[in-house]
Amino acid sequence: MKKLDEIMELMADEMADFKTTIVELQRLSDKLFSLSIPITTEALEKDLNTFLKKQETESQERDEILKGIDKKLKNARLIPNYLLILLGIMGILALSLIGYFSYTSNKQTEQNFEIYQMIMESENKRYDEYFAAYPEIHEAYCKWLESGYQSL
Repeated sequence: MKKLDEIMELMADEMADFKTTIVELQRLSDKLFSLSIPITTEALEKDLNTFLKKQETESQERDEILKGIDKKLKNARLIPNYLLILLGIMGILALSLIGYFSYTSNKQTEQNFEIYQMIMESENKRYDEYFAAYPEIHEAYCKWLESGYQSL
C-alpha cells in the first residue's frame, strides 16, 4: 500500500506539472495566434520582387562601372602624351642639329676646296713664272715628264 500511495503521489505531482505545462502551452498558443504574421504567397512575391529589383539595380550599376573601365582601357596609352611631346621635341632638335652640322661641314669643305684651288693656282703661277724665267729647265722638265709617261 505504501507503494501505491507513493505512486499516487508521484502521479499527482506529474499531473500537476502536466497541467502547468498545458496551461503554459495554451498561453503560448494564444500568443502565437494573436500575432499576425502574414505568410502568404503575395507577401513572398512582394519580398521577392523587391529583392529582384534591388539585384537588377546593382547589376546595372556594375555593368556601368565595367563599361567605364572598358572605355578607359580602350583609350589608355602605353606612352603618356607629355612623353610623346618630349620625344617629338628631341627628334626635331636632333634633326635640326644634324642639318646645321652637315651645312657647316659642307661650307667648311667648300672653303677648304677654294683655299686649295687658290694655293694650286698660286703654285702654278709660280711655276709658270719660274719656267718663263728659265726656259731650258722647262724643256728638260717636259722631256723628263714625257719619258716617265712612256715607261709606264
